[in-house]
Amino acid sequence: MAGNTKGPGKRFRLVRLLLIVPFIAVLWTPFYNSSEPSLAGVPFFYWYQMLWILLGAVLLYPVYRAELRDGE
Repeated sequence: MAGNTKGPGKRFRLVRLLLIVPFIAVLWTPFYNSSEPSLAGVPFFYWYQMLWILLGAVLLYPVYRAELRDGE
């Protein structure tokens, strides 16, 4: 590309900002530092973190697809 002075994979993609969401959600401990509400007897503190493992994978997929498309 004549107008692109950066190499492949070097340009900023807005979809990469999705990766910040799980990072902040799990790093912000005062938000989920409680035992209520519990889910099937599991305190909120634990199931919130487990939920973000799944949500992180869901948010990672569009980033993966965008990077895969960028490499083609």
